[in-house]
Amino acid sequence: MLTLHHLEQSRSFRILWALEELGLDYQIEFYRRQPDYTGPDSLKAIHPLGKAPILTDDGHVLAESGAILEYLQSQYDQESHFKPTDPAALRDYIYWMHYAEGSLMPLLVFQLVISKVGERVPFLIRPLANKITDGIRAGFVQPRLKDHIAFLEQYLGQHEYVAGQFSFADIQMSFPLEAMATRLQGHYPNIQKYLARIHVRPAYQQAKARDPEQAQV
Repeated sequence: MLTLHHLEQSRSFRILWALEELGLDYQIEFYRRQPDYTGPDSLKAIHPLGKAPILTDDGHVLAESGAILEYLQSQYDQESHFKPTDPAALRDYIYWMHYAEGSLMPLLVFQLVISKVGERVPFLIRPLANKITDGIRAGFVQPRLKDHIAFLEQYLGQHEYVAGQFSFADIQMSFPLEAMATRLQGHYPNIQKYLARIHVRPAYQQAKARDPEQAQV
């Protein structure tokens, strides 16, 4: 039996969506974030690092959303509905599967971390800490994010999906793009259309209905 250990507002929604696309039977164990936004210690009973998502399959424990997507595709998508076989599309698939976590997400995570610095330092030095983090954000994070967003906007203006037909690479890319949704609102029409296109998929809607947090979005 497949069991998804699902942390709210996390990358594990990717796996929930993929399981619905594959039409598999599975169980969900829900976990809530702690006040410091980390996962609960109970996740460490499943995997030593205590990070989500975690998928168990007949006693085998898998972590990392990209690795889990690759596992699900190789084990349960024998007709390759969610991974292209065309060489050119396959090259794109491999690229976007790695780009999402290798290039885009580190910037978003870094931005989140520095946004929390001011909340955690003593009140008297908070203005100085905010000045430093504002400088990092303006001088390092924002210019690089702007480059990535422009790159994505251009690419998605020329491609319906990131690797030919809809694939697990689109699921992999959905999380960072959704994380930037507020920044993108009212701008970047190609990215907005792409998100709308993948969000109308029945499996996405089914996954959203199974996730109490996503169902409110």
